[in-house]
Amino acid sequence: MSKKNVLITGASRGIGKAILESFGREYYFIATATNDQSLKDIENNLQKLNLEGHASKLNLEDRNSIKEFVSSLEDQDISPHILINNAGITRDNIMLRMKEDEWDDVINVHLNGQYFLIKSFIKKMVKNKWGRIINISSTSAALGNKGQANYAAAKAGIEAMSRSLARELGARNINVNCVAPGFVETDMTKDIIDGNEDLLASQIPLGRLGKPEEIADVVNFLASEEANYITGQTIHVNGGLFM
Repeated sequence: MSKKNVLITGASRGIGKAILESFGREYYFIATATNDQSLKDIENNLQKLNLEGHASKLNLEDRNSIKEFVSSLEDQDISPHILINNAGITRDNIMLRMKEDEWDDVINVHLNGQYFLIKSFIKKMVKNKWGRIINISSTSAALGNKGQANYAAAKAGIEAMSRSLARELGARNINVNCVAPGFVETDMTKDIIDGNEDLLASQIPLGRLGKPEEIADVVNFLASEEANYITGQTIHVNGGLFM
């Protein structure tokens, strides 16, 4: 049996890296990052884990980069069976001071970038009558967060888009779900968490911050055959921060 192709965006660190490491050797991986050092980190990780796959440069802020990435996979006759939209950025600012580029950058990476990738790859999934699309959201989509109107709006849009896609694609055996982490210790959340660990943990019923591996385990489950009857859902993994 041929290996299923798994595309993971933002796979060099944090949650994306943990997702890559949670899958087994029965998959072929296309793992993306935005810079050469991160690509090297992915290649080293694939080699260390003895996983088959390759790293590809992808900047979701740049539509030309997206087009080049999609074309390169088409040239290799590679299309993902499992698409995991994990890559993300923050450009935090209160709305009174938020610049247009801070708004646009976050919307482009999270919402528009996912639109272009999904649009590019679902045709093959429809033809195969099988697919998994897993989008990483955030508790910010449901709770909101000061200084993150752009991020919360993008994540809420991702969840709404995912529900609509689940209705469109369900008849073709393509499941679309979101995973919404709470406070997880990653490079992207470092500025929020540093110095505030105890305060943040006090707001969480389980009394601690999350680990990237705990998000990855849920993503892995949603990609598996055991999750065949789950679609259109947002799975919250936040220690009880949002219920």
